Amino acid sequence: MEELPIKKRILFFVTEYLLLGVLWLIFLTCKKNYNDNKLPPYPCEVLFWHNRLAFMCFAYKKWWKSERKRDGKVIISDHKDGELITRIVSHFGIGAVRGSSSKGAFKALKGAFNEINNGIDIIITPDGPRGPLHSVADGAVVIAQKKDLEIYTLTYEADRFWEFNSWDKMRLPKPFSRVNFAISKPFKVTDMELEVAKEKIKNELFKAENDNKF
Repeated sequence: MEELPIKKRILFFVTEYLLLGVLWLIFLTCKKNYNDNKLPPYPCEVLFWHNRLAFMCFAYKKWWKSERKRDGKVIISDHKDGELITRIVSHFGIGAVRGSSSKGAFKALKGAFNEINNGIDIIITPDGPRGPLHSVADGAVVIAQKKDLEIYTLTYEADRFWEFNSWDKMRLPKPFSRVNFAISKPFKVTDMELEVAKEKIKNELFKAENDNKF
């Protein structure tokens, strides 16, 4: 992203730490539950819907940093909102591969392949960065097929939450709510046609939601 004017840099800084503080304050009041599934000791692809973005940093702390002691990187767009997300997730030790299906797709694919070759997991919101809601971009399939990766879905479900009036219907758990974090068992799409693979991914993501609802 190009260098921002000083006023916008200050605004980014303030917004970054304000959002970070809000997320931690809410998280610390919640009662959390994590399912028993594990990530493998080798690189994989992890997918979650864009509207579950708000609390996914805490899932990362559990399944990557606490249990597995290895890294994953999130594909984040080159748009300015992607820059803010990149800054926030960096506080949790999460790296970013910049680019998306709508902007910088080739760069994102190349970066993802390089990270996988270095033993890093690739984490993707297949309907990001701008939707449509619950769509699956080709890149999620291409990366998994080219590298013959196992795919895991990731979600959280809260018994009380705010749903924002954004394209993705972003969900943020309310303070003192109960939150179920869940990672799925692995599946592959290696030998599937593109549209069949995308439908498989979509169904697995919806299944994860339904299995963990209150």
